Amino acid sequence: MTGVPASASGGTGRPAPGGKLGVPPRSQGAGGTKAVDQAGLWNIANILTMIRLVLVPAFVVLLLQDGGHDPVWRAWAWAAFAVAMITDVFDGHLARTYNLVTDFGKIADPIADKAIMAAGLICLSSLGDLPWWVTAVILARELGITLMRFWVIRHGVIPASRGGKVKTLAQGSAVGMYVLVLTGPLATLRFWVMAVAVVLTVVTALDYVREAIILRRKGLEAERAAKAGGGAVGAGGEAGGESVPGQPATGPEAEAPEVPGGSGASAKGPAAGSAR
Repeated sequence: MTGVPASASGGTGRPAPGGKLGVPPRSQGAGGTKAVDQAGLWNIANILTMIRLVLVPAFVVLLLQDGGHDPVWRAWAWAAFAVAMITDVFDGHLARTYNLVTDFGKIADPIADKAIMAAGLICLSSLGDLPWWVTAVILARELGITLMRFWVIRHGVIPASRGGKVKTLAQGSAVGMYVLVLTGPLATLRFWVMAVAVVLTVVTALDYVREAIILRRKGLEAERAAKAGGGAVGAGGEAGGESVPGQPATGPEAEAPEVPGGSGASAKGPAAGSAR
């Protein structure tokens, strides 16, 4: 069952060419325009987001069991963290591909992303495995960029850059490696992975700030231009009834001249024809 009406697919009952799974039927709106209803709450993308939200407290409990230093419990915590990271990749892809974007997903997805990462960083720092300054830099960046997006939202949306995606991958890999009890070369490797994640965190933050400034500047220029254009149109409308030298007069005063030798009637209607 595709949920696509037969009329939308040529009467065959199959999805129309290019149709996507999860696209609800279109309804006829006022004036002949078509509006698409939002996807239902209980779709696969939202379910994966909910699973990730549930995994946050489960991850914390597993990581802090037996004082937080038991290798077995930390391995289970790593498994929960890994599942959360994987669902983060798939739910966004499914939502965009099959038109499953909902208001719940727009709000819950970034909350789940930030929650699982913040939980891992704070727990690792509280256990003494990760310096607090690293946690502070990453969390301050994530919170600051989120607030900045709201600051410029009326001018446009700052899209996720390739550097931002690499940063997320580096952060997830580094936190995951710190959750596991590693020694020797692997412990050295996770240090450098976290160092790369911190550098990408700072660099991409600066890039997003630059994009936000440019976007806001363009938005303000467009608003000023629109206001200036509106003022010019208003001024032109007020002077619309005035005559301009070299152009025929318009408005109620644009009466035709009287016929020479006539009785004072205007040269309109039948009188205009007899004046030639």
